[in-house]
Amino acid sequence: MIERVPAALAGERVDRAVSLMTGASRAEAAELVTAGRVLVNGVAVKTKSHRVEEGDRLEVDRPLPGPGAGPQPDPAVAFEVLHEDPDVVIVDKPPGLVVHPGAGCRVGTLVNGLLARYPEIATVGPEPQRPGIVHRLDRDTSGLMVVARTAAAYDGLVEALAARRVERRYQALAWGAFESARGVVDAPIGRSARDPTRMAVATGGREARTRYEVVRSFHEPVAVTLLRCQLETGRTHQIRVHLAAIGHPVVGDERYGGARPSLPVPRIFLHAGELRFEHPVTGATIAVESPLPTDLRRVLDRLS
Repeated sequence: MIERVPAALAGERVDRAVSLMTGASRAEAAELVTAGRVLVNGVAVKTKSHRVEEGDRLEVDRPLPGPGAGPQPDPAVAFEVLHEDPDVVIVDKPPGLVVHPGAGCRVGTLVNGLLARYPEIATVGPEPQRPGIVHRLDRDTSGLMVVARTAAAYDGLVEALAARRVERRYQALAWGAFESARGVVDAPIGRSARDPTRMAVATGGREARTRYEVVRSFHEPVAVTLLRCQLETGRTHQIRVHLAAIGHPVVGDERYGGARPSLPVPRIFLHAGELRFEHPVTGATIAVESPLPTDLRRVLDRLS
């Protein structure tokens, strides 16, 4: 991994910066520093207390896991498959399921379940902890994900995502009434200067664009709006950050100001309901839809 240190981490110890930027545990990050596997501006740093500065080039050489150290198959992980062919799989991820192992969640992820059904994905992609994964959904976000079963499919999907040829649409319930029936939020996203575990609209962040259109407006018992959102880029927490930035946070989103007692909900109201792309191997058009899950439909039933 090679990244520039964001402003939010300026002045932090190098081991903490490595932990936050890679998802490694603090202990693992410290071991990487001690082993000389962390370079700052091209120079190995072996002192954990070394402070990084904004813009420093941080290079982390994480060793490949040994036999048995990678994610293990777990047939108990439940998820629905909506499309399957020799190269790709499209799954409907349930809420509460973490996509891949990381800090604080090493087992019971979607990847563990995928490995039980499709063991061939173990060597697909450059990240041993994320085999076959080309894009992600947050833990409490439900809906569609495409997973690569072969190296050719992985490379093709990564390239298509980078070129914005994969259509991803979400349903989101946002606070307040919208003045326009549709719009675009075009604002860069980076780590929050106040809290590096959060994302925020930030000067110097990565380009991010979200299109939205109003599906239905509700006024009782509170004013909220059902939206159809389309990602043109795929930044961490993009829809959540963009809607919060324009004053309409996603209902139920504790991290970005959307959890309010006036409308209790079981989780964040965000569902990846539509996925459309050109098959990376055959060239055929693949289009899949996932209906709004029961827990979110019940929220809408309480509104008028």
